[in-house]
Formats: sequence, C-alpha cells, structure tokens
Amino acid sequence: MSYCLNPACTNPSNAPRQMICQACGSNLVLRDRYRSTRILGRGGFATTFLAEDEGLPGKPTCVIKQLRPVVTAPHILEMSRELFQREAETLGKIGNHPQLPRLLDYFELDQEFFLVQEYVKGATLQQEVRRSGPFDESMVFHVLEEVLPLLEHLHSQEVIHRDIKPANVIRREIDEKLVMIDFGAVKDQVNQTAIANPQEHSTLTSFAVGTPGFAPPEQMAMRPVYASDVYSLGVTCIYLLTGKSPKDLSYNPVSGELSWREHVRIGPELQEILGKMLEVSLRDRFRSAKEVLQALARITPHSAEPGMSSISQPSLRSPSGTRSYSPTQPRSRASSPSSRAAAGIRRYNTRTGTQSPLTGSLSKVSGQLSTPRSTYTGLDSSSSLSSRGRGQARLTPNAIQHAFSRGQRDFSGQDLRNLNLRKFQLPSTNFHESKLQNTDLRDAILINANFGRANFAGANLRNANLMQAYMSHADLANADLRGANLSDAYLSHANLRGANLCGADLSGATLTESQLSLAQTNWLTVYPNGKRGKKGRC
Repeated sequence: MSYCLNPACTNPSNAPRQMICQACGSNLVLRDRYRSTRILGRGGFATTFLAEDEGLPGKPTCVIKQLRPVVTAPHILEMSRELFQREAETLGKIGNHPQLPRLLDYFELDQEFFLVQEYVKGATLQQEVRRSGPFDESMVFHVLEEVLPLLEHLHSQEVIHRDIKPANVIRREIDEKLVMIDFGAVKDQVNQTAIANPQEHSTLTSFAVGTPGFAPPEQMAMRPVYASDVYSLGVTCIYLLTGKSPKDLSYNPVSGELSWREHVRIGPELQEILGKMLEVSLRDRFRSAKEVLQALARITPHSAEPGMSSISQPSLRSPSGTRSYSPTQPRSRASSPSSRAAAGIRRYNTRTGTQSPLTGSLSKVSGQLSTPRSTYTGLDSSSSLSSRGRGQARLTPNAIQHAFSRGQRDFSGQDLRNLNLRKFQLPSTNFHESKLQNTDLRDAILINANFGRANFAGANLRNANLMQAYMSHADLANADLRGANLSDAYLSHANLRGANLCGADLSGATLTESQLSLAQTNWLTVYPNGKRGKKGRC
C-alpha cells in the first residue's frame, strides 16, 4: 500500500505502485525514492510513517518523520526550519551508537520538513507490558543496565533526550537489544521561542515540554538538565514494575513526589536507587546516568527471592516467556558513594538509640556502610501484623518499612511507641488502636491512613501529611502537629487537649470548636472553614 503524507487527505490509502494520490493529488514518492506504506504514530508537531527506500537495492524499510508547523506565519516557518536543521544535526551526531537509530536523510518540501531514519523492528517496552504484564525487579534491573549507558552517551554529546518513556524504548527483534527512539531536539528549542506568546504557540509548547508525568518539574518549567532524563527513566521503571501510567498514580501534595512505593515489591537497594532517581529536587537527585550506574553496580536484583517481584507480577519471566533476565555475574552489595550519601540522612541515631527509618541500623564494614540482612529477621511478611497482637515482639522501624514494601497495610493494635518513623511514607495504612505515644512521625506521609482510637499522646507529627486521615476518637493530647496537613481529616471526638496546631492546615477537617479550643493555635493555623486562626503562642 502507498500511504499519502498529506494530513488533509480524506483517503490516504492508495495502491502499492501508485505515484499520485487518487484522493488529493499529492506525490506519493518523496524525492523520487521514499514511499510511505503506513502511519506509525502522530504527535502534536510530528507524524511518523513506515516507508520503503526505492532508491536502494531491495527497497529497505525506513522511517519518515514529518515535521509540519501548525502555524504558517513567516517567522514560525523560519523558526521551524532552523530547529529542523538543529534536530537533523543532533541526530547525525549521535547516530553512530549501535543502539540509537541512524539518520539517513533530511529535506524540506513545500514548507514541510522530513527526517528519514533507520527502522528498528521490535516492540516498545510499553507494548511488552500491555501484552505480558508488568516486569519484575530483575527485568527492570537489566533495562537500567542497558538504557543508562545510552543516556551517558547522549549526555556526553551534550544532548538531553527530554522524552524518555516506555513507548520510546524498543527491544530490537534481531538481537533483543534496547534501542532509544524519538529524539526531539526541536522540543526544547521551540519552548524558548514559545514562552513569549504561549497562546499562539500552544500546540508547540504542549509538545515541547515532554510527556506529562514522565517529565520532571524543571523540564515542565522549560529548564531541562541531564538529570531530567534520569527522572524520566525512573518513572519509566515504575511503569514497567506496575503497569500504571503516572496519571494513574497519586502525588504527595506537599512535596510533589510520585507515590509509587506502595505499588511495587522490590529489594531495598533498588528501591533506594529509584527513589533518588525520582527526587523532585535536583539537589537530591542523581546528577547523571553515570552516578546511577555506579550505584547500580553495587547491588544484585532480588528476582530469586520469593515475593520481591512487583505486586501484579509474582514470578520472573520475560515478555516473550522464553528469555531469561537473570544476572550473569554476582555484584558486590557495598554501597556506592552516591548511595552512601543518600543513606546518610537515614543512618542510625546513636544519640537516642533509635533506628534508621528505612534500613535499620547500619554497620561499618571495611570503611563502608552496609545494611545487614539480619535486620529483616523476626518478621514474617506473609503473616498479618494485626494478628500478632499484644504480647508479641515489638516492631522495629525497619520491619515496618520492609512489611509495607511487601504490601502489608494492616498495623492495627501494634505497639509503636517511641519509634523513629520520621519521613516514612505509609499512605492508606491501618493503625487502628495502635500505640504511638512519643513516636517521631515528623514529615511522614500518612495520607488516608486509619488512626481510629490510636494513641498519639506526646507524638511528634510536625509537618506530617495527614490529609484525609481517619482519626476518630484518637488521643492527640500534647502531640506536636505544627505545620501538619490535616485537610479533610476526620477528627470527630479526637482528644486535642494541649495539641500544638500552630501552622497546621485543618481546611475541610471534621471537628468542633470545642475541640479546637483545647489545642494551641495561632494566626498561621487554617481552620476547617478555610479562615486563619487568631493570634496565639506556640
């Protein structure tokens, strides 16, 4: 079949050897050699077609990318021409890598711009997930091992991909190597011009910033850096592990971080690496693909351990069901410098004797920090925590985090007094009737958690996110809730005597004025009606 490239054509399908489109009269063979056979995809600024190169023996298959300005004003056309030239130069510069498609040709015809690239036959990672389900940890580990060197090559050429996502990574059929596609150097450059008049260039602008959800905040603000590609690859890994697009996941309304940990079951080492790839702040994120590779080289995927695959993928398998993704060589578990830096803020608190929130106590081995496997013992993650009941061994912060990462959400009736759970992310978790006296929950993410009849007397919940939390009959006497987000929380009959609510957000929360009168508030406190509180000391 010959496919017409005129976007206004009402019937683009033509006979295989036809030279002129029977519907609109457009030439079906570009430059007397490139014949489009079918459409591959369409975006806001470009359309891609599968084509044959009739100028070469055997008529090899290629891909035509048609860049068509949506605004035909002279200055827009000139800008598009310049950007088209830049994209072609970029593709020519990076195309020598065996896992990047080569640029074969580029030209302009009738104020439309065309790039001809090598055709890569295979399935995208998005297609693999849709056909065979989410990847397990070992498979994601190998995706990182292959894609990160590609990013390192791009960045060494001063190129930022800006649109890394599962649909832009293809597993090449001939050798099963991963190939990165869709290089839009045009996108970032368009942004710089479109900022001045966003309404006129709205289509270009929306295409330029990358794919929402996969692009980090600084890229959406049109200031991409090399670490922006690292973030996008991290989101891609979450999609591979869960099968869920970012739009199907929630975000922390305070920090803006993607809420993904409750949806995956992976080892703590990979979880830490993905967490640092997905940091909203550039200061906390891996700065380069090289840093991620260094951290990755120190760990081994946990596919051989039961229950460590993604929630919807309990066993190791390849998308085709035939290929093994197990690692070929063992790796040292010693932390990399970047991993140690990330773990430093969570290390053992020797002054108070409390444990690290995520990994328990850390010991020094040969001058490096390592996490002993023995810290996970004493908790059968397959059993219900609530069934352990009173009189059983108390949970440690490490055991809580480990159980949560394996899908456990019921901690009701547990004795959690005096624990250091600072910055823990435990949304939608059941703590009904749990003992949390003097527990450190500063900056914790506890959205939609159930704290009915829980005892928080003296607990530190400063800046915690308790949005939509259920706290009916909870004892919050003398609890520190300064700066806490309690919006839409249910606090009916909760004891707030002596609770410090200075700067807390109670908008939409369910509680009475008499309850509030027992607590400390100030002019920064947002009351349930949305109004600010009165002056007071805190």
